[in-house]
Amino acid sequence: MLTGQIRNNVDKLWEKFWVGGITNPLTVIEQISYLMFARMLDMQEEVAERKAARTGKAFERLFPQTPEGQLLRWKNFKNLSGKELHKHLKDDVYPYFAKLGQVSEEQGGLAEEGTTVKALGNIGEYMQDADLEIKNESVLVSAIEMVDELPLTQSDVKGDIYEYLLSKLTTAGINGQFRTPRHIIDSMVAMVDPQPNEKICDPACGTAGFLARSMEYLSRVHSSEAGIFEDEDGNKHYTGDLLEPYREHINTEMFWGFDFDTTMLRVSSMNMTLHGVNGANILYQDSLNKSIKENFPKQEENFFDVILANPPFKGTLDETNTNPALLGVVKTKKTELLFVTSILRQLKLGGRAAVVVPDGVLFGSSKAHQQLRQELLENNQLEGIVSLPSGVFKPYAGVSTAILLFTKGGNTERVWFYDVQADGYSLDDKRTELKGEGSNDLPDAIAKWKQYRKLIESNASAEAYNEAFGDKTQKAFVVDAKDIIANKFDLSINRYKEVVYEQEEHEDPKVILKKLKSLEKEIMADLDELEGML
Repeated sequence: MLTGQIRNNVDKLWEKFWVGGITNPLTVIEQISYLMFARMLDMQEEVAERKAARTGKAFERLFPQTPEGQLLRWKNFKNLSGKELHKHLKDDVYPYFAKLGQVSEEQGGLAEEGTTVKALGNIGEYMQDADLEIKNESVLVSAIEMVDELPLTQSDVKGDIYEYLLSKLTTAGINGQFRTPRHIIDSMVAMVDPQPNEKICDPACGTAGFLARSMEYLSRVHSSEAGIFEDEDGNKHYTGDLLEPYREHINTEMFWGFDFDTTMLRVSSMNMTLHGVNGANILYQDSLNKSIKENFPKQEENFFDVILANPPFKGTLDETNTNPALLGVVKTKKTELLFVTSILRQLKLGGRAAVVVPDGVLFGSSKAHQQLRQELLENNQLEGIVSLPSGVFKPYAGVSTAILLFTKGGNTERVWFYDVQADGYSLDDKRTELKGEGSNDLPDAIAKWKQYRKLIESNASAEAYNEAFGDKTQKAFVVDAKDIIANKFDLSINRYKEVVYEQEEHEDPKVILKKLKSLEKEIMADLDELEGML
């Protein structure tokens, strides 16, 4: 959570871009990302300098010790005049950032494993296409001033700042791209419960929302009392101090995100860096393409412990470009079916996933739809289906969706269903936050899921499942896999939920007619009285 003052500062910065003619939200976020990246590099250099001063040990620099090299640092160029600043960023600073990780030591950069630049992950790679699109010099100067004031030294706060920027994305992209609401992501992360020694992937990562929120979840769960503090507005912040034994794994091996949109890769890389993960594996990859085996063989199969995803719904692929290993399971062009199949391949045996799918995946009658559902039930453990209301993804889309919760391997004995009827926000295009009883089913869904998971882990009897989740009139209930197979693997919640209809009691028609006559007499009397007053 951000303080009101920080929110105001970010809003002012956003307004400056808008007034300056940059109205595409993604472009605004990109341009702010570049400036934040420039400042963070300088901050990193200052930390190394202070450490060297204390220890007396030399260190490898990010910036050359020359007048030109030192002018690449934020602290030295931030006070340039507008015209000079614009030219310097465009011609010198951004091109230098694009070389990070591959420039030679003679140029003052770093290339070896374990160096500071290596710890920056893939951002240098994606800065190769960076371009300064802030043409208005006064806007550029204001943007520099405001980014300079942001509290980027506080690890969790800088992540919140970027999340707040990303919340301003209000337009959908092509191929069914759109931003997943953060409260839906948080619910999915809580249900999967990632551990600090695991590998987590989002094969269609977009802005890396699932990965960044997973890091926030880990910090929240693994903070001691001493590692939790409150800001002036009463917002709690979690340092994740208990994660220290896992830091190297978290920084370099834990987080994996794939996308084929380079803009999204830049945004994702920055998002993870600002969430304290400097070496996240944010990679250019079409997760369904047949060339995947040549480019990223180790991640194609049996690699990840956890996958969290909201893959594209509306896309279709040419069969000649699709990974044949996926077509061997489901022969289809639909991306929503292919992505679930791909996720099953990428998971380790025993790995678990939470994936958003359109409702059609649950009840589609095509051969491919039924093949996928059969694969989930007979060769894996399809554990849960959370049905979401149709307005959850507005204003991007009004399609009804559900969350699939499954574990790779084994077979399915029963499936837990939950009917979310309210997610804490209005289900119209405005998506206004709601308060009060009955306005949000998600906390109850998470609690009921954890209760169900305990039954699984304790190898509970059929009677225990029936006692806890046997009533199919409730929001949470369990269905035997045999019943689902008998219904052609149909997984739609309405197929199994029982609705209780209350019988309406109506008065006798003669009684109603008598009341109407009496009411009419009263109206006529009032009209006569009014007429006498005129």
